[in-house]
Amino acid sequence: MEFSVSRDDFKLAQVFTISRGSRTEANVLTVRVRDGAHEGIGECVPYARYDETLDSVEAEILGLSGTVDRAALYDLLPAGAARNAVDCALWDLEAKRAGKRAWELAGLPQPGPEITAYTLSLDTPEKMREQAAKHAYRPLLKIKLGTPDDMPRLEAVRAGAPKSTIIVDANEGWSAEVYADLAPHLVRLGVALVEQPLPAKDDEALRGMERPVPVCADESCHDRTSLAALKGKYDVINIKLDKTGGLTEALELKKAALAEGYKVMVGCMVGSSLAMAPATLVAQGVMVTDLDGPLLLAEDRKTPLIFDEAGVHPPAPELWG
Repeated sequence: MEFSVSRDDFKLAQVFTISRGSRTEANVLTVRVRDGAHEGIGECVPYARYDETLDSVEAEILGLSGTVDRAALYDLLPAGAARNAVDCALWDLEAKRAGKRAWELAGLPQPGPEITAYTLSLDTPEKMREQAAKHAYRPLLKIKLGTPDDMPRLEAVRAGAPKSTIIVDANEGWSAEVYADLAPHLVRLGVALVEQPLPAKDDEALRGMERPVPVCADESCHDRTSLAALKGKYDVINIKLDKTGGLTEALELKKAALAEGYKVMVGCMVGSSLAMAPATLVAQGVMVTDLDGPLLLAEDRKTPLIFDEAGVHPPAPELWG
């Protein structure tokens, strides 16, 4: 079994800003796994928030050798971007070997399209209102916030898109005091979900706080080992394959979270259609799907995912799985 890694850069349609910084392109790693007759492919987005770089993740992947299956992979790599790309490439390889779709191999019903959020990046209230008005036809908008003076931004987006459902992602940018002050206004403005309002290291402050709007764990939730620490603090968990370390763990995390009474959001880093493709299987029937990465790009893979009024569609076999 041979592993190869390439670096691919996809230009963004516009500058994308969150509370931690801005970017103009998506820098991803593409992994190919070959067994001689077949090739599987996967993508990951190394994330500095989790101390990952393109170099460190590439080194993890190239450190693998010999025959590796998805079960063995758990002992070889930790949850994170490297394991994600390899795990998804192995799913793709297995599907090609078997002449079946990945969802069949996973024992899942045939997937369909899911309405996805579209993300408005952090900007001035005026520019965020413009963005919101431009995308007001979309049923679900996600706003990047995370500063102490976010109230004008919230008001501006609601004014620009009066009929869209809005979810908010603070990317760990608020304090407990800021969140408590904003919470009644989130309700007033019809916000359906607030994602990671406090830094993961400070989220104990959420325990016992009023949560008039459901609160979602993102940076605080990686894989099944995260669940125990979330009790009493969160209502929803955000499953991202680059955090879980692949589709295999993502499916298990979804099952475990639902069994414990959490609702589920399926999210993404800013990557291409290849990164979103396996996540569409996890997103079936969840509370919120947020797989808009390709919509933020100026360029994409050869056989991209289809996005239309029905939402994001599962991948064609030419792309993945």
